[in-house]
Amino acid sequence: MGFVEFLKNLKRNEERSARDTASHWIKCQKCNALMYHKEVIAHQQVCPKCNYHFRISAQERIALMCDEESFIEYDKTLAPIDPLNFVDKESYKQRIKKHESKTGRPSSVIAGEGLINRVPMQIVVFDFAFMGGSLGSVEGEKIVRAINRAIQKRQSLVIVSTSGGARMQESTYSLMQMAKTSAALNLLSQHGLPFFSVLSDPTFGGVSASFAFLGDVIIAEPGAMIGFAGARVIKQTIGSDLPEGFQTAEFLLEHGLIDMIVNRQDLRKTLSDLSLYLNPNAYENSTLHYLQS
Repeated sequence: MGFVEFLKNLKRNEERSARDTASHWIKCQKCNALMYHKEVIAHQQVCPKCNYHFRISAQERIALMCDEESFIEYDKTLAPIDPLNFVDKESYKQRIKKHESKTGRPSSVIAGEGLINRVPMQIVVFDFAFMGGSLGSVEGEKIVRAINRAIQKRQSLVIVSTSGGARMQESTYSLMQMAKTSAALNLLSQHGLPFFSVLSDPTFGGVSASFAFLGDVIIAEPGAMIGFAGARVIKQTIGSDLPEGFQTAEFLLEHGLIDMIVNRQDLRKTLSDLSLYLNPNAYENSTLHYLQS
């Protein structure tokens, strides 16, 4: 190796080392504190300085919420079609392929069954990384199937929402999911089974206008932005300034729109306690699973 090539390799190694070192540090978006990434991970992706809750993927959410290796995914192969042959800057099919490559799945929802502090529950988790967590036909179908499993197994249902709303590429087909999921939740209620709706940052549009606010208990993470339309659109529509903290979880709790704000570290215990209290079958299901294991 010549001296020039040696210097080039040395420079490349220094650049790679600098990138790796930078990736190990995380800057909080709220308090601007600089923290080592392992410190944030140890706090379940929450800033230890100001309690800011970082956005996390659906897989990370499931890992934090469920007992280790207890989650079983259902309907993994369900994939959207393109009923409208929608094209803007790129086709709907191209967008799906791009986000499937990015996230490893063809949907913004992961649905399945898992144990939360040894209590079996049906769980649906949205991922904002897949087309902004938008609600399409596949997402609606996965939610309804999870509701049907909850009824069949007499389990509680948990849906963790993070979404920009209905998926415009499916137009009316997407809007129909709002009514479809709401009707299925009514059936769940008729069977006396609880639905716990967890709102994370952000939850907007058709998701907040349907199932996300139909929970028997509506829980939000601290600081989560929750609403229907964006604050800028509302301000332009009504022609006046909005209150401070408008659309934050804290603002919604103060005005009676949600039931509680729960830190991510406390979510597992809160959900299991609520299920044991509100679902008459939860204790039996939990005990039966413990005996079988």
